[in-house]
Amino acid sequence: MRKIIHVDMDAFFASVEQRDDPALRGRPVAVGSASGRGVVAAASYEARAFGVRSAMPSVTALRRCPELVFARPRFDVYKAVSAEIRAICLDYTPLVEPLSLDEAYLDVTANLRGQPSAEATAREIRARIRAATGLTASAGISYNKLLAKLASDRNKPDGQCVIRPGAGAAFVAALAVDRFHGIGPRTAAKLRTLGIETGADLAAADPRVLEARFGKAGRWFARIALGEDDRPVTPDRARKSSGSETTFARDLHEPAEIEAEVARVADDVWDWAERTGTRGRTVTVKAKYADFRIVTRSRSVAGAVPDRATLHTLATELVRTLYPLRAGLRLVGVTLSNLGPAGENADLRLPM
Repeated sequence: MRKIIHVDMDAFFASVEQRDDPALRGRPVAVGSASGRGVVAAASYEARAFGVRSAMPSVTALRRCPELVFARPRFDVYKAVSAEIRAICLDYTPLVEPLSLDEAYLDVTANLRGQPSAEATAREIRARIRAATGLTASAGISYNKLLAKLASDRNKPDGQCVIRPGAGAAFVAALAVDRFHGIGPRTAAKLRTLGIETGADLAAADPRVLEARFGKAGRWFARIALGEDDRPVTPDRARKSSGSETTFARDLHEPAEIEAEVARVADDVWDWAERTGTRGRTVTVKAKYADFRIVTRSRSVAGAVPDRATLHTLATELVRTLYPLRAGLRLVGVTLSNLGPAGENADLRLPM
């Protein structure tokens, strides 16, 4: 029986901004841009009380909360704080699996500090995070990753929740299906067309029907409805892709403008590849039209994309497949995937 902790920082980006700027404390804060095409990257709890959420258009957020204060993102600061938090977690177990800058799974079945229980371990980790960073964290404790993640949301902010062995199925039974990791709004809507609203409904559904409708994901749904999850905590998971995107202040129609933006976000991706010593074989361009329709175009090369110029060439050729445009573009993005260490086939060039 594993002992898993899911550590989840409370409103992480916004809390860092409130910590570093006393004028923001107690006020509704959104991290992001207040421009017409801006998007909320994170919201403080004061802002969430007005219905402001991450990924919400800034104009919508301001309508809901006219007193909302926007803070520009400082990802270098967030990454530095995240590294502090991870170092604390590694004092208790080498089995730390980061999910993002603000959350991670820990397997403390055999912890390094000799704590009597996973609950005590989580309390001590949260106290150390607060002392070191001035920020609060919440934690979920259970016997698998699924339940630990669900539990960490139960007593936010600055709390923790335990789901004990044997209690998983009962815990998930009352949850709405969109609360489960891996079930997004569209999948939840499809489940509701089958009369499946809650974990209990999902548990009662025929697994064969779920698999027929959702494929392999259907088998996963049948298991999580019972609170089952045998995935191990995997430290230092290999990153599968890296991407960057930008939303424009106005819709773009001219190829020259669009290609300049594609080159700019491609530069962000290449800068990351250089910093991390990583290369990739597949380039994907994403475009969002003015009517919010999204399209992607991808191309793989025989070996690693060797340099910035090749990435620019591939990305530009991909976006040109969209011409003539059916409508203006409001967003473009570039992603590099099929990753590996630099030096593996890095001498290969764009095929003719």
